[in-house]
Amino acid sequence: MNVTELFESASLLVPEEVATENDISVQDVWDYLANDEWRMALSLLEELGDGQPLPLTFWEQLAEVAEQLGLARSAAWCHWRCSEIRNGMIRADLTLRPLTEARRSTPISGHGVLRPMWDIGKLSPTGATSVSIAGLWVEDMPVLEPGGRATVRLVPLTPTHWTHIRIGQRINMHEDRSVAGTAVVLEVHLSTPAMPTR
Repeated sequence: MNVTELFESASLLVPEEVATENDISVQDVWDYLANDEWRMALSLLEELGDGQPLPLTFWEQLAEVAEQLGLARSAAWCHWRCSEIRNGMIRADLTLRPLTEARRSTPISGHGVLRPMWDIGKLSPTGATSVSIAGLWVEDMPVLEPGGRATVRLVPLTPTHWTHIRIGQRINMHEDRSVAGTAVVLEVHLSTPAMPTR
């Protein structure tokens, strides 16, 4: 599909009654599309999608639009949202260890590049700490500096490892054996695994 067809298809997936906090609706998107203001239309659709659970197809189509328009940051965000729908998402308040206490001396990318290990309270069969991997997206910041604090979104690599996670739980981020940061869980949105059929 070309950009116009993708926009139209994605726009049709947004219920007409849905609006953002600023009263932006899908009608505003159509107005921008009529004037070939594609970047603005994409931005509004992303905002509408952030406020309402929309199907995987919506985010896949927006990712393709962003790629065709050469908007790498928007494409990364839309692909990230696809991952959240497939694997679930945990929002948390993350504080990285300061330079004086951590091995990391550079900022981490905020756009879903890092996939650190997390101590989420699981033990191995021998009783040792068992870690699970989750991708990390920093909300509203391009990077997170050592010692910095931000709200992050985690996408578990293996969602079944994370089913015991609860709001208020503390989890530790690792890039090696040492603790790189500590997060407090704010939200948990994990899909329920399908029950086997008999």
